[in-house]
Amino acid sequence: MINHTVVNGFFLMEFSGIRKLQVLHAFLFLLIYLATLMGNILIVVLVTLDQCLHTPMYFFLKNLSLFDLCLISVIVPKSILNSLSNRSTISFLGCFFQVFLVIFFAGSEVFILTAMSYDRYVAICHPLHYGIMMSRGVCVRMAAASWCFGGFFGSLYSSGTFSLSFCGSRNVPQFFCDVPSLLKISCSKTHITIDVSVAIGIFYGFSCLLAIVFSYVYIFNTVLSIPSVPGRSKAFSTCLPHLIVVTTFLLTGAIAYLKPVPESPTLLDLLLSVLYSVLPPTLNPIIYSLRNKEIKASLSKCL
Repeated sequence: MINHTVVNGFFLMEFSGIRKLQVLHAFLFLLIYLATLMGNILIVVLVTLDQCLHTPMYFFLKNLSLFDLCLISVIVPKSILNSLSNRSTISFLGCFFQVFLVIFFAGSEVFILTAMSYDRYVAICHPLHYGIMMSRGVCVRMAAASWCFGGFFGSLYSSGTFSLSFCGSRNVPQFFCDVPSLLKISCSKTHITIDVSVAIGIFYGFSCLLAIVFSYVYIFNTVLSIPSVPGRSKAFSTCLPHLIVVTTFLLTGAIAYLKPVPESPTLLDLLLSVLYSVLPPTLNPIIYSLRNKEIKASLSKCL
């Protein structure tokens, strides 16, 4: 008979067992975290204060920055603290909330990226009806839907994962608590609840991806029919940054969640997790700010 003991906490995987490399990891993550905080907070402040940026595109961008801020804050500070303190523990409750919040903000970000692609589609393909189709009420409802979807999937995944039994190893093969790694160390034979949750999540992600793909098919068809070269360049300049963000986030997230979790993850496996959990929130402000004249003009006015 299996002894189902009460789990008080878990041990997260370290990037290295060498103390100097642990400190180096903490220092690098701290730099990345501070840069991400500064970039995303700057976008939120600029969009909030500058009347010229009170448009649907920047409204969604502000929400994206909020999700990025929250997502990286759930993962990185705990990892930095563990490396500096030479401890890799996380409480059961802390692990539960980490799973809930990571799924919450990642799920919300998927929908807000879809809303941004729809906004670009309406702006380029139906410019005369843009004011009606992307009214303030529509934008607010889309943003509210992103928070609702995030909360729904966060609750679904976290409750499904922690309804399982953890009676063996408490070593999570990941530097933060995520669903695949926790399933790996669970001693429950059946995962019906979480399997249904994953199926719903895949359907949700695939639906959003299809909506984004169809939006960009129509966008590129319209853009290529524009006779003037400056007009095409302006349209592409507003779409390409968003396409880069979507590709990076969805592709790395899908690979990290759908690939089998190895018994002993390598540094490459950990770096793949960094690509979908840490890199997108860091790159989003850079991608949207460096190529965006309105953001740079707003920053110049503030300075």
